[in-house]
Amino acid sequence: MKVLANDGLDQSGIDALAEKGFEVITKKVPQEFLVDYINEHKIRTILVRSATQVRKDIIDNCPSIEIIGRGGVGMDNIDVDYAREKGIHVINTPSASSESVAELVFAHLFSGARFLQDSNRKMPLVGDTEFASLKKAYAGGIELRGKTIGIVGMGRIGQEVARIALGLGMRVIAADNNVGKASIKVKFYNNQFINVDIETEPLQDVLKHSDFITLHVPAQKGGFMIGKNEFDIMKDGVAIVNCSRGGVIDEAVLVEALDSGKVKFAGLDVFINEPTPSKEILNHSKISLTPHTGAATLEAQDRIGLSLAEQISSILQIQ
Repeated sequence: MKVLANDGLDQSGIDALAEKGFEVITKKVPQEFLVDYINEHKIRTILVRSATQVRKDIIDNCPSIEIIGRGGVGMDNIDVDYAREKGIHVINTPSASSESVAELVFAHLFSGARFLQDSNRKMPLVGDTEFASLKKAYAGGIELRGKTIGIVGMGRIGQEVARIALGLGMRVIAADNNVGKASIKVKFYNNQFINVDIETEPLQDVLKHSDFITLHVPAQKGGFMIGKNEFDIMKDGVAIVNCSRGGVIDEAVLVEALDSGKVKFAGLDVFINEPTPSKEILNHSKISLTPHTGAATLEAQDRIGLSLAEQISSILQIQ
């Protein structure tokens, strides 16, 4: 039985599927040739990340497909409801990458708080001739400890962000329309831990009171979640990170807020025009940038591969 991992699959998943009798194909098939390839090779399962689209055309024209799997959380590149109406199983790995994404949030926060995104650009260019002036330029860094972080979206990733923030000594507030209260277990060395209950608040209150804001919400269908009105509510000198989905933030308004000083810095892992973000965003000295790598750790990919393999084996009942 053939599995096409069109955006790749960790070796752990390949090995686990092979042990169950599956043939895993990791060839990258261009989007426009997917239908023909799936039909020619009688693919029963297609696995994707964020690059490959599995839309109505594939679902309608590939009768061999029984499972569509997403290595990660968001499934906005898959016509999920339509596929399920057609009797196709649609699976993902919602908990496998939470820690990795949350850690990337703090990579961006630490980077912006100490100007690393700009320092890493300028030190190789003028560090040997303008060392003293750069040292002075980056003298106004800030600590995260004691500051308020506002988490928008308290799902698995949002809760993992809260866990790290509490460990750093930050004050955590959160907004979520579906979660009223989250109990966060913070683990320490030698099996010690504390439980902290966080009750969610209205979004406007979180935006108003946060020193740092991090977004963990699905792709937006009705416009930007964070636009001019939302930026106006925020504190002067706020910082914002988006490791969720492109299009959650109005990037044009973000640039204006950065240029005016309303926003001190931003961290972006996702963009409106992936895979070709705007030059204005890419070249901005106050934006810490990563190319949609939230789940791109060895540990997360190992967990994703194993989770997909377990779900596929269970669905197709290959023991």
